[in-house]
Amino acid sequence: MSTGLLVQYVIVGVVVLIGAWITLRKLAPQLTSRWLATLALRLDRPGSTAWKRTLARRLQPKQSTGNCSDGCDTCGSCGPKAPAAARDVYPLEFRPRGK
Repeated sequence: MSTGLLVQYVIVGVVVLIGAWITLRKLAPQLTSRWLATLALRLDRPGSTAWKRTLARRLQPKQSTGNCSDGCDTCGSCGPKAPAAARDVYPLEFRPRGK
């Protein structure tokens, strides 16, 4: 196997892993937050090197405080509300077929 082909495989593999991580973060945010918290706890042990503790602090997921200033948007009540006519959501209307 040539070096160029190996580099190509590594780049494609990294792109696929990044895409899978982004998809997993979108579809299962609680699971990935749990994984990141577990990894951060393992890295942030007493006696760990400084770079491990810094990485652990960066990986630690943000905790929601329960107010609208933390930006979690889990309840959907944060931020300005658009009027109903300005939204792109329209209710479905079912009509019977004409015979």
